[in-house]
Amino acid sequence: MTPAKRAFDIGLALVLLLVLWPFILGIALLIALIDGRPIFYLSERMKTPETPFCLWKFRTMRVVANDTGVSSGYKKHRVTKLGKRLRASRLDELPQLLNVLRGDMSFVGPRPPLRCYVDACPDIYGEVLSKRPGITGLATLVYHRTEEQLLSACNTAESTENTYFNRCIPRKARLDLIWARHQSLCYDIRLIWLTVIRVFSTRSARP
Repeated sequence: MTPAKRAFDIGLALVLLLVLWPFILGIALLIALIDGRPIFYLSERMKTPETPFCLWKFRTMRVVANDTGVSSGYKKHRVTKLGKRLRASRLDELPQLLNVLRGDMSFVGPRPPLRCYVDACPDIYGEVLSKRPGITGLATLVYHRTEEQLLSACNTAESTENTYFNRCIPRKARLDLIWARHQSLCYDIRLIWLTVIRVFSTRSARP
């Protein structure tokens, strides 16, 4: 990560936290009142193929023991009503501003994977995680909705893993590597702006 990219991340994260802290606090209180504790979902993700970190999100699902893998159709019964709204608007990812400040993530980069996928696909993630993971990115913008549709049709853990390994990981990796080849601060700002537009267009399209 270049010094300019890191300085941009820190500056934007601080500004957003200063502006949005009442909103973030309000979401935390809503989760506590409506869905109860825990308020946050903490998940081990990989910063590099060898380095894990703790990713923060607002909790959107009911807690179960030994939960593994990505979310898909067979887990949808666990998503709360409030969680559906937070996911649709991506507000569940606001706590990741703390991950950005800590240096675990950037605003733009590949989405941070679970350790099990990095261990299973070392060649792919060896390239992808040469760049710091991000909150959004080219793969997120281009492929996220397709991935959601594919995984929502999976009714078992086995079908979820097969779909994710064979249809999601390779395609997202190609997009992440395209971004990495052309990465610049201007390109990152453009992707952030497109993400904001996507979030608000999705919210305005909801009945």
